[in-house]
Amino acid sequence: MSLHHSGVVVAGGTSGIGFAVAEAAARAGAAVIIASSRPERVAAALERLPHGTRGESLDFTDEGQVRAFFARVGTLDHFVYTAGESLLLQSLAELGIDDAQRAFEVRYWGALKAVKYAAPLIRAGGSITLTSRVASSRPLAGWAIPFSILGAIESLTRTLAVELAPLRVDAVAPGVLRTALWDNMSEADRAGLYEHIAGKMPVRRVGEASDVAQTYLYLMQQGFGTGQVIVVDGGHVLV
Repeated sequence: MSLHHSGVVVAGGTSGIGFAVAEAAARAGAAVIIASSRPERVAAALERLPHGTRGESLDFTDEGQVRAFFARVGTLDHFVYTAGESLLLQSLAELGIDDAQRAFEVRYWGALKAVKYAAPLIRAGGSITLTSRVASSRPLAGWAIPFSILGAIESLTRTLAVELAPLRVDAVAPGVLRTALWDNMSEADRAGLYEHIAGKMPVRRVGEASDVAQTYLYLMQQGFGTGQVIVVDGGHVLV
């Protein structure tokens, strides 16, 4: 299925994976709308995205804002959710429960609210694509909250594929990418992480957002797969 003249909404489309997906979809001929929580980031992204791309600032933790946003958007063909804050990486002993609960607000509850109001507006043959991470299958100390969120997203993907059928619902699970996801780390720690990961991965490099954007486009355009979590990680799970 072609994306030409299709309507695509990308939640979190101002940076990282979301921006790369919005750019790729727009270049494929889609009418793209991006949404993100910070107005200045929406404005900056629109300056870089293909002409005709639209954008709005939207707090995905606010159900009223989400409902009103999709009422303004109207019918669409594909919805992609990539919104999320930096990862909360703490040991259980150090973990603040309030911080842990807030970590779920955008990544899980925001996704659920968005899908609730997007799904009834999606035309026949359309799709929803959520975002997990390959980390969901690689348990590490200090990752209790991110792993819990990713597990919840993957379970939600499979459940919604059944409940919302024939609407297709899938998820993409990227590996380590050079995105704002790691902004809670110091520059030195981030560089060390990239070097360490690149040295052991089969592709011998850390990924870029553009490396996974085409996977989202594939899931929009194919018409048979649903309930799947597609891993795009440079071989990280193998090592």
